Amino acid sequence: MTRRLILSLTFAMTFLWLLAVGLGLVVMEEELAEIFDGTLQDTAERLVPLVVDDLEHRGMLGSPANGTSSAAPQQLQTGSSSGDHEYLIYQVRDPSGRVLIRSHDAPEQAFATPLKGGFWKDATYQFYTATNDDRQIFIQVADAFENREEAVREGAIALFLPLIFLIPVSGMLIWLVVRRAVRPVGELRREIETKDGGNMEPINASMLPRELQPIAVSVNLLMTRLRTALDAEREFTSNSAHELRTPIAGALAQTQMLIAELTEGSSRHRAGQIEASLTRLSHLAEKLLQLSRAEAGIGITDKPTDLTRILDMVLTDFWRSMADPARLVFKRTPGAQLIGPFSEDAFAIVLRNLVENALVHGTPGEPVEVFLDDGGPVRIVNGAPRMTEAELASIRKRFSRGKTEAGGSGLGLSIVERLLGQMNGRLVLLSPASGRDGGFEARIFLS
Repeated sequence: MTRRLILSLTFAMTFLWLLAVGLGLVVMEEELAEIFDGTLQDTAERLVPLVVDDLEHRGMLGSPANGTSSAAPQQLQTGSSSGDHEYLIYQVRDPSGRVLIRSHDAPEQAFATPLKGGFWKDATYQFYTATNDDRQIFIQVADAFENREEAVREGAIALFLPLIFLIPVSGMLIWLVVRRAVRPVGELRREIETKDGGNMEPINASMLPRELQPIAVSVNLLMTRLRTALDAEREFTSNSAHELRTPIAGALAQTQMLIAELTEGSSRHRAGQIEASLTRLSHLAEKLLQLSRAEAGIGITDKPTDLTRILDMVLTDFWRSMADPARLVFKRTPGAQLIGPFSEDAFAIVLRNLVENALVHGTPGEPVEVFLDDGGPVRIVNGAPRMTEAELASIRKRFSRGKTEAGGSGLGLSIVERLLGQMNGRLVLLSPASGRDGGFEARIFLS
C-alpha cells in the first residue's frame, strides 16, 4: 500500500507539473508573440519621425519616385557591422517601393511586403509597416521567427530543467511523508498479527490516529468474544473428557470382573470381545478428546515453560505402565534444556502420541529411543521396516494407518501436527532413521 501510494502521488505530481509547464509554455509563447509584435510596432513608429527628419535634411524627401535613380540604398552603419546579429532589420521605402535606407543586415532588395500600414508575415519574418502622414515614406521593420522560437526554447529549458531535480527530490519527500503518515497503520497491523489463541491482550487504541481507532476497538471486541468462546470450549472439552472417561472405565472394569467370574466357554469369550471393544472405544475416545483439545487451541501460550520436566514426567508414566520398561530408552545430552512459550499440556500430548506410536507400531523387541540434544529437536527412534515417501505422506492423514497389524485410530499424527502448528513447531518423519539402514524416526522441532 505504501509503495503504491508513493508511486501514485509521484506520478500524479509529475504529470501535473508537466501539464502546468506545457500550459505555461503555450501562454508564454502567446505573450512573447504579443511582446515581440509590440516591440516591432514601437520600433517602426519611432523610426518614422527620425527617418523623415534625416531625409529632409539630406534633401531626399520628395525625390522622383519613378525609380530612375540608380543610387544604391543608403546602409546605416551600426554596431552590427562588427558581426553582431541584428534582431530587428528594417527598410525605408518610397511610395514606388524603392529602398531608400536599410539596416546593416537587411537585404538590398525590397521586402516582398505590401506598402500598407500594419502587420504582415511570411514564412521567415513578421513585418510591421509604418508610414508618415502624407504616405511618402514607408518604414518596414522585420523580426525573424527564429528569434521568437529561440526565446520559447530557452524558456522551455528554464522551466523543464528544474524538474529533473525537483521530481526525485519531491519523490523522496513524498516517501518520507507517506511513510510517516502510514506508520500507525503498520503498527496496528503488527499488533493484530501478534493476536492469536495465546495472546488476546487488547490493542491500545489511544495511541492510534482517530481514523484507526474504530478498527482497533472492533478488533478488541472481536478478541474478547473469541477469548470467551475459546475459554468456554476448553472448559467444555475438559469436563467432557472427565465425564466420558468415567462411564467407559466403569463399564470396562465391570466387564473384566465378569470375565474373572465366568468359566471357560462361549460367555467368557463374548465377555472378552466386549472388553476388547471397550478398550478400543476408550482409546478412540481418548484420541478424539485430544483432537478436540487440539482444535480448541491448547498449544498456544505466551508464558515460557520448561518442557524438559514434562518430558521426564511423560516418560516416567510410560515406564511405570510398561511390562518391559527397559525397552524405552531416554538419552539426554548433559545440560540440554527445552524452554520456550509452549503449552505443557500440548507438549505432553504430542510426546505421548509419538512415544505410544513408536512402542505400538515399532518392531517388537527393539528399543524405542528418545533423544534430547542441547539446542536440537526431540527425536523418537524405533525399529521398523523401511517406508517410502508416499507411505510417510499417507500416515500423516487423519484416520490413516500404515502397513501394520497393531491397533490404533489413525489420529495420533494428526493431533501431533495440529498441536505443533499452534506451538510454531513442525514434525519431520524419516525412514530410515538417521544413521541407520532401517527404522523410523520422528523429530519435533520447536522454534
